[in-house]
Amino acid sequence: MRIGILETGEVSGDMADKHGSYPPMFRRLLDAADGDLTYQTFSVVRGVMPDDPEQADAWLITGSRHGVYDPFPWMEPLKSFLRDCLARRVPVVGVCFGHQLLAEAMGGKVEKSSKGWGLGVHTYQITTRPDWMETAGDTFSTRALHQDQIVELPPETVVLARSEFCNYAALAYGDADAPIAISVQPHPEFDADFVREIILSRIGDAVPEDVGTAALETLDQPVHNVDWARWMVRFMREAAARRAA
Repeated sequence: MRIGILETGEVSGDMADKHGSYPPMFRRLLDAADGDLTYQTFSVVRGVMPDDPEQADAWLITGSRHGVYDPFPWMEPLKSFLRDCLARRVPVVGVCFGHQLLAEAMGGKVEKSSKGWGLGVHTYQITTRPDWMETAGDTFSTRALHQDQIVELPPETVVLARSEFCNYAALAYGDADAPIAISVQPHPEFDADFVREIILSRIGDAVPEDVGTAALETLDQPVHNVDWARWMVRFMREAAARRAA
């Protein structure tokens, strides 16, 4: 199965040397669930767009330091590409910025949240458990790193998970058991060391000290990253099979 990774942000400086960029993080995540995937990365943030949704069997939109409301020249073409993917039923997975951008592309609304930073390990209540998430319990925990949130849902979406901090933490587009796309606000691709380094680089500046300190204390708590890898792969394979049939 060919996975097209839409790279919408870059890891800066020494952190990139130490932890790698976002596409390898996702390859490591998904390979833990399925070793038969192949990947191609399109650096959308540098203006490299795919020509056609069928260049991949499924697409994955990465996170980014940018906001979906930032006026970058690649933003609207990417939204148009995602609408084309869904119209042609090519599976899409969005994570963090990707979660937000997909929502904006399909008619939702994203804002910088008045709740402030979502940092560290957050636990989310599963509100709808589709077949491709059948191994899930009542909750999942994953590392969060965001200020922006979806505040208005796109049409024809199902909320899969929420928390008091984040109302729309995971979404399915269309029938929850057989969706065209799925997305999640936190970061199953991030390990604790990467998030810790980001928080430490911003604490007392962009991140209030009390918020950052509290988040740091959560980072070694158990997370469901591998579960999310399995759920993503199962969704992509099943959606691709439905399309082929």
